[in-house]
Amino acid sequence: MNLTWFRIELARSFRDVSNLLFTFVLPVMMYLLFGTSEYAERPFGNGNVAFQVMASMGGYAAVISATATAALAATEATLGWGRQLGLTRLRPSGFIAMKVLTGVTMGGIASGLVFVVGALSGAKADSWWLWVLTWLIGLVGSALFALYGLGTALLMRSENAVGIASGAIVFLAFFGNVFNPLEGIMLQIARFTPMYGYVGLMRWPQLEGKVLQPTGETITDSVWVLIANVVAWGLVFTVLALFGQRRSRTRL
Repeated sequence: MNLTWFRIELARSFRDVSNLLFTFVLPVMMYLLFGTSEYAERPFGNGNVAFQVMASMGGYAAVISATATAALAATEATLGWGRQLGLTRLRPSGFIAMKVLTGVTMGGIASGLVFVVGALSGAKADSWWLWVLTWLIGLVGSALFALYGLGTALLMRSENAVGIASGAIVFLAFFGNVFNPLEGIMLQIARFTPMYGYVGLMRWPQLEGKVLQPTGETITDSVWVLIANVVAWGLVFTVLALFGQRRSRTRL
């Protein structure tokens, strides 16, 4: 791995103040809004309600940050950087790996910030390893959305790609049972969306597959269904990123 390139990528990500506000500050504010209410201390699974909200907002923070960071490749494509890389020995997979690594790193920081705020404001789990495992699942899973952000940006080759890719994540989060519990046909459709499997796995250490319904009742998802969801979307987004990276080396 080229550490100099990685450091430059991180530095560029931290220079985008508006993006930092959207990916770091907003998820924390959303957690404080939903995770510190009067019912936040109620037991839920292997923790309390505040922990479940924290895991959801931490997952959202990791996803939106990884997506936006990787999608910054749109600027490079617009400036013809992809064609310059085409003259080097760097393979498409190497370019994608660096962008994904940068996105995952930023996602881990964003998610970690939510977890720190959660720990200071009442989120509780039955054991310390639940905190670590939940965060690690979110960190690894955010690579899925770094691929999505990168592929979308490279295909669009527009400076608006970051906003479009990030905006789609907000929609997918609402439609993926991240913010509000769904039921009926909406829940059945949500199971086929990328955010559903990712957040379901992130909640697994605490809830072990339990899905809260608007009525207060719970149903249970199989861990294999959630894993299949993530693997399937991972393949889709990998193909998207590879195709987009190859296209970025052609003339506009």
